[in-house]
Amino acid sequence: MPVGLLLAAWLLLTPEGLLGKADAVGYAVCHRIDLRSFHLGTRALPLCARCSGMYLGALAAFGGLLALGKSRHGGFPRPALMAPFGVFAALWAIDGLNSYLTLIPGAPHAYEPNNLLRLATGLLMGLTLGTIVFAGLNQNAWRNWKKDPVVGSFREVGGLVLLAAVVGGLVLTENPLILYPLALLSAAGVLLVLGLVYTVVALLVLRRENRIDSWAGLAVPMGLGLGLAVLQIGLLDLARLTLTGTWSGFSL
Repeated sequence: MPVGLLLAAWLLLTPEGLLGKADAVGYAVCHRIDLRSFHLGTRALPLCARCSGMYLGALAAFGGLLALGKSRHGGFPRPALMAPFGVFAALWAIDGLNSYLTLIPGAPHAYEPNNLLRLATGLLMGLTLGTIVFAGLNQNAWRNWKKDPVVGSFREVGGLVLLAAVVGGLVLTENPLILYPLALLSAAGVLLVLGLVYTVVALLVLRRENRIDSWAGLAVPMGLGLGLAVLQIGLLDLARLTLTGTWSGFSL
């Protein structure tokens, strides 16, 4: 019941429409600079190019790992297979820092950033984030979780990268019929990633770790996790709205 009331309050107080709710999610976690975002017509997507890539990439990782039959695998990839994910994270950080430096007048930067690079590095970071969260959930939730690595070969890494590339290609079409659902999915990705992290926290607090046998048994911890995710997003929305007085993103 408290989770339902929290969600109802957030839905009531945030901008109208599906895209309005998605904007409110993005508003909590992303700068939403117009020039650094892809657009649905004249409207910027709920998340900037980098954040859109990151959360769509995380969803791609979840979907890809489930398709590979890893729904109970909780082992982290062996060091040789962790290396590509480390490179993905480094590329994301380097491109993000370079892009940030361009906001500072006169600051040196290595190259001129663009939304294609933001999207690509975001997608790769999303694969890394999604893989870690997926493994962390499995090793804390399931009674019969498998210690096998969640990603067990370079072929599987390549498959995830290919899946992310397909998602990126769909974004780059800039077709409104494609961008609209992707915009909603990117916002859903924020809720899902945060919700799963908080689900692990709920399992630990409730002392239910490694006692779950089915998805139905995970309903209460996951409900609490999603409720905490909505609470965090709502508090961040409130803080930013109080400071800025507007639901709009920044313009450059």
